[in-house]
Amino acid sequence: MNQDVLKDLLQGVSRGEITVEESLERLKNLPFEDLGFACIDHHRTLRKGLSEVIFGEGKDVSAIEGIMDKMLAQEENVLVTRLSRKKAVEIQAHFPDSTFHERARMLTVIRRPIEVRGRGAIVVMTAGTSDIPVGEEAAVVARFMGNRVETIYDVGVAGLHRLLGHWEKITGAAVIVVAAGMEGALPSVVGGLVDKPVIAVPTSVGYGAGFGGIAALLGMLNSCAAGVTVVNIDNGFGAGYAAAVINRA
Repeated sequence: MNQDVLKDLLQGVSRGEITVEESLERLKNLPFEDLGFACIDHHRTLRKGLSEVIFGEGKDVSAIEGIMDKMLAQEENVLVTRLSRKKAVEIQAHFPDSTFHERARMLTVIRRPIEVRGRGAIVVMTAGTSDIPVGEEAAVVARFMGNRVETIYDVGVAGLHRLLGHWEKITGAAVIVVAAGMEGALPSVVGGLVDKPVIAVPTSVGYGAGFGGIAALLGMLNSCAAGVTVVNIDNGFGAGYAAAVINRA
């Protein structure tokens, strides 16, 4: 339940369109609903500006669908992360109005229109094409939270002139998310060029000495560029959420 839904409910009671008993029925499972295998936090949108997000990895389809049913009954939009195509196909048979964002490995159900409330654009960029799934994860989250998002992909330091070709879009951003694997240098470059918050996302892309993203993570943490903050390896979700919070009007 978000602020708009709660406001509509209270106004309905005030106008006599909804009875007190009906409103109590709507509110009785708040702030959370215990399904036995999951406790759904229906108050999270009121507190955090984003409904509870379902982590799809490690959950079977029936569990995911059970959580989705309860969230949709509360008029919450639904976001499922780290979802395989196989699971997505099964879930879409149950929720035909859902959208599977394959590159981001995410599924959304949007029944309540999302109003763009961000004060500016969030730019999501990746160093390489292999980093796009993490970048897309950040982009989908930021859009889901009501932000205008622009993407710039495959502009890493191996060909730095490609980055400068997007100068107008970069300098016009309110927040920039940069996903990079290998040595993780791109966020430092971007951080040295702009006066915007830069959220760096190390990815697990790279050869053996990259240690599954640890080399990129340490490189980003040791950045000498002011204004660069770092999230966990492959955590596009965390980067997209942080960018959305920063960009709130």
